Amino acid sequence: MLRPTRRSAPRAAIAAAFALFALVSGARPGMAETFAYIGNADSNDISVFKLADSGEMTLLQTAAFTGVEKPGSSTPLAITPDHRVLIAGVRSQPFQAVSFAIDPKTGKLSPIGNGPLADSMANIAVDRSGKFLFSASYGGNKVALNPLQPNGVVGEPKQVIPTGLNAHAFLPSPDNRFVFATNLGSDQVLAFAFDAAAGTLTPSDPPVIKVPEKSGPRHFVFHPNGKFVYLVHELNGDVAAFAYEAKSGAWNEIQRTTALPEGFNGKPWAADMHITPDGRFLYASERTTNTLTAYKVDASSGKLTTIGSVPTEKQPRGFHIDPSGRYLAAVGELSDSRTVYAIDQSSGALGKLKSYPTGKKPNWVEFLTLP
Repeated sequence: MLRPTRRSAPRAAIAAAFALFALVSGARPGMAETFAYIGNADSNDISVFKLADSGEMTLLQTAAFTGVEKPGSSTPLAITPDHRVLIAGVRSQPFQAVSFAIDPKTGKLSPIGNGPLADSMANIAVDRSGKFLFSASYGGNKVALNPLQPNGVVGEPKQVIPTGLNAHAFLPSPDNRFVFATNLGSDQVLAFAFDAAAGTLTPSDPPVIKVPEKSGPRHFVFHPNGKFVYLVHELNGDVAAFAYEAKSGAWNEIQRTTALPEGFNGKPWAADMHITPDGRFLYASERTTNTLTAYKVDASSGKLTTIGSVPTEKQPRGFHIDPSGRYLAAVGELSDSRTVYAIDQSSGALGKLKSYPTGKKPNWVEFLTLP
């Protein structure tokens, strides 16, 4: 008669103990890790934080810009679609883009090289193919298209296109067939057809989307379903919803609300806008009141219902939402710090978790989950 082996019990006990340790510590073998990258304009560097499952953040690295001496007015960031490279725009002469390799295991940054930008660029973005960099110059009233070399370093500008006053954001459509540029001082959004194979931009038909005078269109985001676009206006605090026609690239306004908190009295100065990955909640920042306003999104109509506003960092020029849609991080240009909020998954309301010091004059946030 065979007797049961006694080795299985210790192994089972060890496995159970390991599982208990993982549960208590929050460690999960093979678990994807999420990182936050903060662009600090006056420090000329990027703060790299690791995001825990609980929302706690740990500073991993401060990555300095090599070959850059003078600080610029802001530090726009962009990450390539393959998650291999982070690019930072430098807004001091000589205008350039600094490329960093992203370590796929640790999230840390290593400098690769610098490439030329056509001007002081307030916004940069990588196209969906990962082969081109779009950029917009607020003071230079222009947008530009640069190729990306295979290693992620930015090449010489291929196209530089004059715009109306104060180009501010220049982003591709979800299918990469169109690129849109806000002109804050001319109250319009320019539309370009984009040939990703050739790497060329041509005016779309119609080439201009007009918005109300003195509204100052600034930042915009597409709904994840590709059917809607949301646009925040710096000068009057408006948040507008548009139906988006993917075939033609047309925008048709369906709603207009505000990023200003109830009882506002002053000069609006709205800044940034982001939507959760599942498209259920939208957020906008306003710098005069130092607030974040939350909205619930109707996925069928695209219309917004205001949830409410919460106080945030001083002069919240930039913020972002992590890829899980559970956390939002906002930075303050005048507070040199960042606050993390939990996003209530049923209501979309923001609950403050903790604030962390950053570099000087932080203005941009990017999240990335690896692998």
